[in-house]
Amino acid sequence: MHSDIVDLRSFYSTTLGRLAERSITMALSSIWATVPNERLVGLGYTLPWLERFGTDAERVFAFMPATQGAVVWPAAGPTATALVFDEELPLVDSCIDRVLLVHSLEHAENPRETLNEIWRVLSPAGRVVIVVPNRRGVWARFEHTPFGNGRPFSRGQLTELLREANFTPATWSDALFFPPSPRRFMMRFHNVLEKAGRRFWPIFSGVIVVEAQKRLYQGVPVAQRASRRVFVPVFSPQGATRLGRHARPAK
Repeated sequence: MHSDIVDLRSFYSTTLGRLAERSITMALSSIWATVPNERLVGLGYTLPWLERFGTDAERVFAFMPATQGAVVWPAAGPTATALVFDEELPLVDSCIDRVLLVHSLEHAENPRETLNEIWRVLSPAGRVVIVVPNRRGVWARFEHTPFGNGRPFSRGQLTELLREANFTPATWSDALFFPPSPRRFMMRFHNVLEKAGRRFWPIFSGVIVVEAQKRLYQGVPVAQRASRRVFVPVFSPQGATRLGRHARPAK
């Protein structure tokens, strides 16, 4: 099930959505190194974080998958949004410094092809930052939030997927340790639960955040030959040897 742009905007306008946005922002801040004049692309629903982390960027684009839908952003000035196919981004090779994925990879039809396309548009020193639902977390089990839709990942699955797409995971972080309950009584303790979760039960976070470096070179696996020629010493037939010894030369 894909998250629609209307549902995403509606969720992040609620109190629970704003708390989730704040928690993810804290996780991103711990791994986000400021790069002046960088070219930044957000894929999925990344508007709340592009507004925060894209202030120092040279250019910022908000790409929204066709299955999700798109909205105009920013409200003032030229629009920076585009409706795209995540496996065919409208960019030339090696033109982007950083790509941020939120509400994207878990909905991709082919996550590996999506990462391959991101690898293509990233510069040689480019990085990708991914936010995905945690398979072990509580948030992936409830469908009243966008994190309960799509395909959740574990750290091991995400690491394997990144390496297959020629990325090297560099930095990890976690977010959403408080339960996804819309009750005000539960939301009052979100700060306490966030701090306790980061310290005592990080493997049960609601989302996993990872920053990966583009890998330019790798070893090429050598395919094992299905058959090999094996030379085994054998004796010459005695009859042939005797015949050759007594044979008369032709006249």
